[in-house]
Amino acid sequence: MKLIYPLLAILLLALVAYFGVAAGLEYLFGVIIPYISIVLFLGGFSWKIYDWVKSPVPFRIPTTCGQAKSLEWIKRDELESPSGFWGVFGRMSLEVLFFRSLFRNTKAELAPGPSLAYASSKWLWMAGLLFHWSLLVIVLRHYRFFLASVPGFVELLESVDGFLQITLPTLYITDLLLVIAVTFLLIRRLASAQMRIISLSTDYFPLLLILAIALSGISMRYLDKVDVVEIKILVQGLVSFQFDAPGKIGGMFYVHLFLVCVLASYFPFSKLMHMGGIFLSPTRNLANNSREKRHINPWNPEVKFRTYAEYEDEFREKMVKADLPTEVPLPEEKE
Repeated sequence: MKLIYPLLAILLLALVAYFGVAAGLEYLFGVIIPYISIVLFLGGFSWKIYDWVKSPVPFRIPTTCGQAKSLEWIKRDELESPSGFWGVFGRMSLEVLFFRSLFRNTKAELAPGPSLAYASSKWLWMAGLLFHWSLLVIVLRHYRFFLASVPGFVELLESVDGFLQITLPTLYITDLLLVIAVTFLLIRRLASAQMRIISLSTDYFPLLLILAIALSGISMRYLDKVDVVEIKILVQGLVSFQFDAPGKIGGMFYVHLFLVCVLASYFPFSKLMHMGGIFLSPTRNLANNSREKRHINPWNPEVKFRTYAEYEDEFREKMVKADLPTEVPLPEEKE
């Protein structure tokens, strides 16, 4: 049921868009809903970032798995335990661009004996890398719809992405890789009993939604042809805030656009916000320099400290009665 409910929700959303456009609601699905989704995305994203930024991080709590900076003759690992800005920058760059921590992912299995055996597991890292990079390239390729003239970097991406030229129109490698990667991530959650137990509907919904967006886009390109010129006019009108009524494009396009709007609206309130959260994670973006710099929590209330002499002045009589030694005797003892 964790999978069926998100699947039914996405099918219902697609049908709402398809039949809504068939009923003459092109302006609603082509202009009003995209603007609402942009406002929700930007507003939700900004609020999440603001909420994270204002959260206090008084201490250095980076997650490390390497030798920290110590004595000069001890070799340190600047990427695994960075001591300064450039170490943090290199560590974050490898994490964001190549998922370095996920590359070290391992799996545990019970072997005959029984004994617990650990082994490397690179499939998840590879699927995640293909998924994110393919999605990035696809988003950049769509930039051609936002400008009158196609930028040079978009043409370069398209030529590299479609270098095989095995179909007409050209098959883009990233389209295929994106579908394969998302399908693998779905099957991985379904095939493993452990993953099925910990997976929620909120884990399946974004994967199914992205898969539906990809399949609807592929359908428009290879099966259900749409008017690309009208699409470009609509997108440029949205960017320039013209609020013009869209032309006749095709039901599949509005299904694709509506699902993208749903994803944009859902994004800031879901686990997908790790895109922005990774840059604000104190376990990743802090240098491990606690040995060379003292960090004091500025939010701690001021505490009045007293010396031992002040303490003894207050409790001297009780200390004497308890036969505890005192540095200064009672007045009667002096006489």
